[in-house]
Amino acid sequence: MKIYIRSVACISPQETFGPVSFLVRPITNNGNFLKAIEPAYEAIIDPRLTRRMSRIIKMGVAAAMECLSKGGIPSPDAIVTGTAYGCLEDTGIFLSQLIRQGEQMLSPTAFIQSTHNSVGAQIALMLKCNGYNNTFVHRGFSFESALLDSMMLLEEKESENVLLGGIDEMTDASFAILSRFGLYKNAPVSNLSLFHSKSAGTIGGEGAAFFLLSSEHSQNDYAQLEGLTTFYKPSSRTGIARNIADFINAHSLTAGEIDLVITGKNGDQNHDKVYDFLHESIFTNNAVINYKCLCGEYPTAISFAMWLAAKILNDGKAPAILGYSGNKQIKRVLIYNNYLGIHHSLILLSAI
Repeated sequence: MKIYIRSVACISPQETFGPVSFLVRPITNNGNFLKAIEPAYEAIIDPRLTRRMSRIIKMGVAAAMECLSKGGIPSPDAIVTGTAYGCLEDTGIFLSQLIRQGEQMLSPTAFIQSTHNSVGAQIALMLKCNGYNNTFVHRGFSFESALLDSMMLLEEKESENVLLGGIDEMTDASFAILSRFGLYKNAPVSNLSLFHSKSAGTIGGEGAAFFLLSSEHSQNDYAQLEGLTTFYKPSSRTGIARNIADFINAHSLTAGEIDLVITGKNGDQNHDKVYDFLHESIFTNNAVINYKCLCGEYPTAISFAMWLAAKILNDGKAPAILGYSGNKQIKRVLIYNNYLGIHHSLILLSAI
């Protein structure tokens, strides 16, 4: 069965939301993590509602509403979201109150809104959508699990239109905690020079990307979703290459028939070796670009890559800022991402 990406919307550390040029003027940041550029919410969400929304809920709701508006669908048949961290800001507020007030007279609002399904639930409430609503919290596979669920809903004809989203936020507290595990670089680095850095660690990121998936073709579709697979803790780089080759073969393709490969290289010298190995082996003759210099690293960052791939296929070319110098029209894109060297995933998209 064919699955189409009817529309997309993305809030990220770049100017990606609303009627803006496609990554013509990339935002440069010198630091350890990239914060999302948030739109003027009052033009999208009733200000009476935003007063009770945390930052990630506002980002998710705004991106979802923009996606539905572009797709011409007032309300989807199903809403499926993926997030690894959930609403960290509200979680931090609740835990701080818990300590500060000695577990006495706590306001329940922050606790209620700290749950991982808050974004999907808020979207459904605003749309009065009583259909299927599910949130996946599967660490580095959170967005991929949501995508797989959406594909199954469409293939089993449970839904005709599915609103899919990947959302994660970064707060000062979460950045401090994750830094203790050596995830991020010790010294500030320019995001556009990220891949020239030879130190351990990467830069943090956040964002909200939404997609309207449909089983019916329309003239305004961005791209076609051809396949998805994940694999967990592969034993070696050779094993990773074998999984990628098997995925490509399963779709009756050769590596040479893929016009562009988007990888999750993130500037961490300890994790980027696998991307270098693949570039020198299975992807030797492919055009390869990397995207995490634009959005930073977070568990659902692959949702940004899928937004990027859909935009590239819709335009037929990739942004020059990502180092793409090819002239031919891009008709098929493969995304390969891994999170912390543990969660590996592949998404294949093609032009309509």
